[in-house]
Amino acid sequence: MQRFPIEEHAARQNLPDPGEWSQRYGDALYRYALRRLRRSHDAEEVVQEALLTAFKKRNQFQGRSKPLSWLTAILKSKILDRMRQAARQAADTDPADLDAWFDAGDHWRKPLGRWGDPASFAERAEFWRVVRNCLAKLPARMAEAFILRTIDDEEPAEVCRDLAISPGNLWLLLHRARLRLVSCLQINWFNGGR
Repeated sequence: MQRFPIEEHAARQNLPDPGEWSQRYGDALYRYALRRLRRSHDAEEVVQEALLTAFKKRNQFQGRSKPLSWLTAILKSKILDRMRQAARQAADTDPADLDAWFDAGDHWRKPLGRWGDPASFAERAEFWRVVRNCLAKLPARMAEAFILRTIDDEEPAEVCRDLAISPGNLWLLLHRARLRLVSCLQINWFNGGR
């Protein structure tokens, strides 16, 4: 459907002045980026890159979505670019050593401690602080796969597309992430680290 110049102008009226973007949407964009990249410096950089790209492409905003949704879509693309670049620069050289976890019969070498009622932990801010710290210790690609699939509940096909990985690689990353998180939580929460 072709839009007339007056309609395009009216649609763009929904997008605030670019000078206001940082003030109006900066905090939400930063929180989104920080949740995925886990480093404040990286989050700040991708938000700046996203705002610059949005400024350059501001005439392409058609008003079919809210301005924050449009900016977040640009930001997501910048985050994925950053993650792909980091993955190319530093391949995952720290694979989980499954022999350390399981014996020849595929049983746990050390029994896991009793974890109690998981629902009670979900309500405690200090538990989530420990979870965030454990996630921060994971390699970047592994953490992103875990966050996208488990926390953000994205479909496996979408995670594979976003991270440019195969379904088998996704399964392996998730498996290793879960093993490492179990170990980290066992040490830092369930065995008296709280």
